[in-house]
Amino acid sequence: MSADRSALRRAIERGERDGGAIEFKERLTREVHLADGRMESLVAQLRHRVLSGDGEATYVLGVTDDGGLAGVSPDAFSETMDVLSLLADEADAHIADVETWSAGDGGDADEAGLVGLATLRDGGVFEADEDHLVVGTAGHVDHGKSTLVGTLVTGRADDGQGGTRGFLDVQPHEVERGLSADLSYAVYGFDDEADEPVRMNNPHRKADRAGVVEAADRLVSFVDTVGHEPWLRTTIRGLVGQKLDYGLLVVAADDGPTKTTREHLGILLATELPTIVAVTKADAVSDGRLAEVEREVESMLRDAGQTPLLVDRHGVDTAVAEVGDGVVPLLRTSAVTKDGIETLDRLFERLPKRATPDREAFRMYVDRSYKVTGVGAVASGTVNSGTVETGDELLLGPMPDGSFREVEVRSIEMHYHRVDKATAGRIVGIALKGVDEAEIERGMALVPRESEPEPVREFDAEVMVLNHPTRIQEGYEPVVHLETLSEAAAFFPEEGRLLPGDTGRTRVRFKFRPYLIEEGQRFVFREGSSKGVGTVTGIGRSGEEPADGR
Repeated sequence: MSADRSALRRAIERGERDGGAIEFKERLTREVHLADGRMESLVAQLRHRVLSGDGEATYVLGVTDDGGLAGVSPDAFSETMDVLSLLADEADAHIADVETWSAGDGGDADEAGLVGLATLRDGGVFEADEDHLVVGTAGHVDHGKSTLVGTLVTGRADDGQGGTRGFLDVQPHEVERGLSADLSYAVYGFDDEADEPVRMNNPHRKADRAGVVEAADRLVSFVDTVGHEPWLRTTIRGLVGQKLDYGLLVVAADDGPTKTTREHLGILLATELPTIVAVTKADAVSDGRLAEVEREVESMLRDAGQTPLLVDRHGVDTAVAEVGDGVVPLLRTSAVTKDGIETLDRLFERLPKRATPDREAFRMYVDRSYKVTGVGAVASGTVNSGTVETGDELLLGPMPDGSFREVEVRSIEMHYHRVDKATAGRIVGIALKGVDEAEIERGMALVPRESEPEPVREFDAEVMVLNHPTRIQEGYEPVVHLETLSEAAAFFPEEGRLLPGDTGRTRVRFKFRPYLIEEGQRFVFREGSSKGVGTVTGIGRSGEEPADGR
């Protein structure tokens, strides 16, 4: 909750002085303000405010007609936002931003009530394109992942100190240390009638991100992962749980492939993700060193059973046609000189959207959750399959006891732009009615209410042990990363043990709680230096004891 009331004071003073695009409301209720006659009047009023403000209006909420701070309870404010959203839809407008404050001096909204500023803009909700690429970055710390993405989405040359990476990191300690500690996101796009990509002037401004979503005919979203070894778990979550179309692995020319580089490549290939390799910092080394690193990357790819394809030699069209199926395009880039940026633009403009799951029903695995005052609980993640729309009735779960909670979709946002629906591959935040934010956990799924999902506590899998110091025996407990869940699980190999390099069958049982999984899903497991990959081959029951009695 913001402590700076200057924006609120300015809005009240402006509204008292000349009205126009500013409206004062204490609260809005469904019973009163959506009734016949009253709703039509309020829609006309809202439309007038938007037109008076050249496409933008401000609603000051929780105040009296003369601008006094009345304050309303959080529940009343939430209902007010629901009603305002419905009125905006009818007026072909949308709520672009909401700021809230406590009406009192102590900052306790529950005691003093809330006041808020809602910014509404012309144009209603936006229907996103169906050709939306999602790209996950990977690579060693300091190899330039975030800097490269920052240059792509802004078109700005880096200052040589990683300045453009600041457009992605959102935590102060990340900016201060120059290290990403969690997943971050960015977006840019392409307009069919424009020669240049649709980029952002300032990705820190919500309106800039929303503007890209609205203007582009094709969107490219980046899930920027973490390169530091202690946060490998977060990197795996980004690469396994985000419904990615392609991977972008970076290798710095002044360092070359490292152990972490090879590890990230292994995860990308194990999850069957078509991958592109960008050699970064090409400006920082000699041509001879650049060629040497390029050869090292080619050797690394061949050792992993892949065929490197030099984009500068074979062209973008060939790279687009051949990527995946054992072929990895490789190109040189520099965020400082912008060498290779245009080539990446052309690649992302032409790469095909990958096939979505055969499942037609909506499903989204929750990656993170947060609370927005006046809106409520928001579940964020990548739509795995199907379509979700505002007003849909869904199930959220499983909860720790295996149950599912009935929820309703209040609204959907994609990169800060409100959309009327979201389909497979979209990275979205879904505001939910019927659940508290504290009850939402990473790894839960949202599914249609009529789908009758079954919680799963154990399953059968085909696994490959990539690295392990000795042997995997019954009761081995790694962390399993499947979709967005990361959970300790016990392994019970069919043959009693698995050795490094082995492929075999095993029973897997989640240690603490059930999840929603299905046959065919791929996962990564790790414990210390031990790592492996697997595929779900059969689903067990969700009871408290293993089916085989162990």
